[in-house]
Amino acid sequence: MSHKDTAPDAGANVRLALDADLTIYHTVPQKQALIEALAGSNRLELDLSAVGDIDTAGLQLLILVKREARVQGKEVVITGHSTAVRQVIDFCNLAAAFGDPMILPA
Repeated sequence: MSHKDTAPDAGANVRLALDADLTIYHTVPQKQALIEALAGSNRLELDLSAVGDIDTAGLQLLILVKREARVQGKEVVITGHSTAVRQVIDFCNLAAAFGDPMILPA
């Protein structure tokens, strides 16, 4: 994770920009960081524009964070889908399940 931006109403909105691959080799520390960020916010925005690679472990991590947010009555929004993220979400036919708008490059 590269950086965390907290809105003026601290704790309410947190934005995380992930700059590491979402693969089995990275998901354990990423899981802890994402769960902690969710615990400290009401709305968590995950910017995935710098994610170069994602596998099923990374996809499971995103699903887990979305599910945890729902259980806690919070919101997780995924933005800046990198090409790798878009391809995996499309391949697994999960765009509707995530519910986040994906902007396709021209």
